[in-house]
Amino acid sequence: MDPVIACVDVDYRADHAAAACVLLRDWSDAMPLVERVERVEGVAPYEPGAFYKRELPCLLAVLSGLPAPLACVVIDGYVWLDEHGRAGLGAKLHEALGASVAVVGVAKTRFGDGGFAEAVRRGQSQSPLWVTAAGMERSSAADRVRAMHGPYRIPTALSRVDRLCREASLSARG
Repeated sequence: MDPVIACVDVDYRADHAAAACVLLRDWSDAMPLVERVERVEGVAPYEPGAFYKRELPCLLAVLSGLPAPLACVVIDGYVWLDEHGRAGLGAKLHEALGASVAVVGVAKTRFGDGGFAEAVRRGQSQSPLWVTAAGMERSSAADRVRAMHGPYRIPTALSRVDRLCREASLSARG
């Protein structure tokens, strides 16, 4: 199978997290190739300035054992946190994947001065998404996010993966 694009997200509850993954063959795909959800127990507590310690193990869990090699992983958040290359979650993921898979960060809110991220406007929204990347040029990543399926600010696949992990977390409640 050809390399695929994995859109991932994590939802946290008091006693667990649910990590979700939606695989796409192409950036413009309307329907996912595969959807996967992984429940993760023993999630690290939130640590200001070190969010990756909490989220990275969850992302690696849902990405393990996928049916196709990865071309790119799209995360909800930042790859870089400033223009000096301070590593965010996406950079930590890129490193954990052996720097062999591109990682694109799509953040909904501006961080700092935002000068290190490319603003991408989609649909009729005046609020941009903030795109950063490792393993591909930021402008190329921004073009690909712009090309993702869906008429709204948030691309269809990113909305779907967010919904999947939230629903999985809620349905896992005892």
